Amino acid sequence: MLVYQLFLRLVDRLPMPGLKAQRRFALAVLLSQALIAVTGSVVRVTGSGLGCPTWPKCFDDSLLPIPQDEVPWWHQAIEFGNRQIAVWIVVTTSIAIVLAVTRARRRREILVYAWIMPASTFAQGILGGITVLTGLRWWVVGAHMLVSCAMVWIAATLYAKVGEPDEGTEIETAPAGARRLVSISAAVMALALAAGVVVTAAGPHAGDRTNPKAIDRLDVSIPLLTSLHGVLVATYLGLLIGAAVLIARGPSTPAVRRRLRIVFAVVAAQSLIGIVQYFTGVPALLVVLHVAGAMSVIAETALLYRLMAARVVRGADRPTDKVAA
Repeated sequence: MLVYQLFLRLVDRLPMPGLKAQRRFALAVLLSQALIAVTGSVVRVTGSGLGCPTWPKCFDDSLLPIPQDEVPWWHQAIEFGNRQIAVWIVVTTSIAIVLAVTRARRRREILVYAWIMPASTFAQGILGGITVLTGLRWWVVGAHMLVSCAMVWIAATLYAKVGEPDEGTEIETAPAGARRLVSISAAVMALALAAGVVVTAAGPHAGDRTNPKAIDRLDVSIPLLTSLHGVLVATYLGLLIGAAVLIARGPSTPAVRRRLRIVFAVVAAQSLIGIVQYFTGVPALLVVLHVAGAMSVIAETALLYRLMAARVVRGADRPTDKVAA
C-alpha cells in the first residue's frame, strides 16, 4: 500500500491526460497487442523462430544478433525485430495506459484492466522465452499465441471502457438474449482459435527453417483438424446471426447495430482468407493475413459485447458511450 501511495504521488506530477488522450493510449495498446501477434506469425512462416536460439539474449554470449553460419542473418533479424517490438512498443504502450488512467483517477475496473496489460505482457515475455528454450514445441507455441488472443480481447475491452463515463449506471443497449448469444459466440470463437492453433501445429510451417525436422510437430490429420475448425467457425457465425435477428426485432442503439455489421464484415473477410489459404497450400502471406484477421475478429467481437451493456451518466436517458461507435 505504501509503495502504491508513492506511485500515485509520482504519477500526480505528470500532466493530466484528457479523455481523448486516454482513448489514444488505449487504442495504441490494442494495436500493439495485435501487432505482436502478427509479427509473431511472420517469425513462424519465415522459419525464424530460432533466429535467436536462446533467451533473454539472442546468443549465449551476445544480446544482439551476430554473424553465424548456422543461423542466417535474415532469420536473426526477423526474430530479434519481433523481440524489439515487444520491448519498445508493447511494453511502452502498456505502461503509458497505466500512467494515463491512474493520473486521471479513473474508476477501479479501468485501473484493473490497465494493470493487466503490463502484467500479462511480462508473463507473455516469459512464455516467449520458454518457447525458444524448449525448441519451439508446438503446444508451447500454441499457448503463446492463445495468450496473445486473450490479451487482444482484454485490450479491446479496456479501449471500450476508457471511453465510458465513470459515473452512472450500466444498462443493456440490446436485447438480453442477443448479448447472451454474443457471449456464447465468444466462447465458441475461443475454441475455434484453439483449433486453428492446432491446425498450424500440424501444418507446413514449423517455425525454424534451419532444422525443421528437429522441431516438435503435431502428427494429426490436417483435413480432420481443419474440418473441426470450420465447424466451430460456422457455429460462431450462426450464433452471431441469431443475435442479429434478436437485435433487429428488439430495441438497440445505433452503435450496437453498426458494430454488428462491422463484425460480420471482418468475419466474412477472415473466412475468405481461410478458405483460400486451405486450397492454395497455406502460403506464408495468407497465414500472416489470417492471423491479422483473427485479431480483428477478436477485437470487434469484444467491442460488440461491451457495447451491448453501456454506462449511462446519472440522469441521462440514453447511453453516452462513444468509444466504439
